[in-house]
Amino acid sequence: MATYPNNVNVVGESIDDDDNCNELVPTLNMCFDTMEEAKKFYSMYGRRCGFGIRTRTSKKDENNELYYLRLVCSREGKYVFTIRPEVKTLPSQTNQCAAGITIAQKEGKWFVRTVVVEHSHDLCPQTSNLIRSNRQLNMHAKHTLGVNDDAGVRINKSFLSIVSEAGGYENMEFVERDARNFIGQRRRSLCKEGDGQALLHHF
Repeated sequence: MATYPNNVNVVGESIDDDDNCNELVPTLNMCFDTMEEAKKFYSMYGRRCGFGIRTRTSKKDENNELYYLRLVCSREGKYVFTIRPEVKTLPSQTNQCAAGITIAQKEGKWFVRTVVVEHSHDLCPQTSNLIRSNRQLNMHAKHTLGVNDDAGVRINKSFLSIVSEAGGYENMEFVERDARNFIGQRRRSLCKEGDGQALLHHF
């Protein structure tokens, strides 16, 4: 649960993704019970507004426990290229965006210490679910991909069936590359388990 400075409580699970970006914005001295709740709140805020987030900086105490975290827009920073600008064909995806928050632990609670809400780039709330840091495969999608792969169905066919079931690409929370990565990891895991079983049978 998050607590605003005016003592208004906000439960993370009850936040509607369709809320306006100007509502439930991070503010100074917001209080969270756990670090995970603070990260979830800012992640949901990013999804509503149309940007991704990532962890920029973290600090630990002498007991190796986190007490400080800086969460930033995924377009913070800049790339360093070895390709000369005149032959570079793809644009940079970062804009040195300064948007982000810092949270710190005090007396068992997590407080927002700094906030920057302005972005140096356009926001895309309609497609924020396909930003890399926001993409995710749910259990139903994983099950469908796994069953189809075991049956010999090609990954692109499985992905298209999930798109059709979701009602179109605009309702998807992942892209075909994510599906391919999942199947690749699954196959490698099965191969390792299979090799172990074969070795046991051999001996």
